[in-house]
Amino acid sequence: MTVIIENEKLIATIAEDGAELISLKAKETGLEYIWQGDPKFWGRHAPVLFPFVGRLKDDSYSYQGQTYPMGQHGFARDQVFEVIEKGPEMVSLLLKSSKESKKIYPFDFELVLTYTLEDAGIIVGYQVENTGTEEMLFSIGGHPAFNIPLEESLSFTDYYLSFEPKIDRVQLPLEGPFVDLEHKTLGQTSVDVDFKRELFEKDALIYETPGKTEIAFKTDKGAHSLHLKYEDIPFVGIWSPYGTEAPFVCIEPWWGIADKVGSNGALIDKFAINHLEPQKLFKTSYTISVK
Repeated sequence: MTVIIENEKLIATIAEDGAELISLKAKETGLEYIWQGDPKFWGRHAPVLFPFVGRLKDDSYSYQGQTYPMGQHGFARDQVFEVIEKGPEMVSLLLKSSKESKKIYPFDFELVLTYTLEDAGIIVGYQVENTGTEEMLFSIGGHPAFNIPLEESLSFTDYYLSFEPKIDRVQLPLEGPFVDLEHKTLGQTSVDVDFKRELFEKDALIYETPGKTEIAFKTDKGAHSLHLKYEDIPFVGIWSPYGTEAPFVCIEPWWGIADKVGSNGALIDKFAINHLEPQKLFKTSYTISVK
């Protein structure tokens, strides 16, 4: 099942499966900004990553003496959410912990995704509630994929990546699927970066992004661009599948990250894990704007 919301400028479609944004179209032009999930390249659109971002060592973790299996990016993206509120320009969807989820993630939680259209943009809101009696450990993140090029007359390499503010940011390299903190560098995000396939030869580009951040896909050869903005999200990943001619790029805001090289697999020791006390809320958001 899907839910449609719209305002004067945009129409968005959200799937109850995974609470995933599967379409964002401009009404005036009919232009589709969200990747349409061709499995030849990548079969998803904009999955929510919960309760982990990225891959865990040995696809598992340990907590209080027990080992739990967990695939890349967690399980929420493959669960059916419940629509709990719906208006013309917004929708909220809920996922609760269950007996089945506690077999692989031993915490009680409620996860709410809220999509709200505002002018020529959509606000993607996350709310995590610890409904249990002990501290909850989690990560969460977005993985929206955007069509590049946005115009048929243009190509992937006609676009560039632009950060605001124009400052250099810490870049975290990957060794395989894991974060290599020992070799972090200073990424040159104070200048625009032309898109080329070789950017993604070692998988995602990962940056630390404290403070206010805006990341845009732009071109000097066309009229349309895409902007993703937020405040105080610790990491962002920029990804497109290397070795293909995939016509999309992801901007992935993350409150958490893959295991680091040398991780001991213990959840309590996991790098950049979030801690949430019983009966407390974690709330955050990012905004996608289109032109």
